[in-house]
Amino acid sequence: MRKISENRQARLGRVFPDRQRSPEELAQRKAEMQALMKRCDEIFEAVKPKLIDDYYDWFMVIEPESGDYFIDKDDHVAEQKADEKYPNARCVVYCINETGACYRA
Repeated sequence: MRKISENRQARLGRVFPDRQRSPEELAQRKAEMQALMKRCDEIFEAVKPKLIDDYYDWFMVIEPESGDYFIDKDDHVAEQKADEKYPNARCVVYCINETGACYRA
């Protein structure tokens, strides 16, 4: 191992080497994420035409189970609004523009 300082050693590999995910678990997680994104994409595409003129480049956080969405100029504020109403939900963040992409350089 490469020495970082007198008292510390560099860590190599996984932080939790005893927790390995099976291929089935990885496939299930991927399928769940694809289903989540598909549902959120459908909601985004449905409401985008109504919002794009007035809220261009604002952020939208979508909760897919209810179909609710939260918008704000600041992405953190939109996320806080969603978290207040749905504290345990998995939500997706979009930017209200033609593509929905956020944080482009």
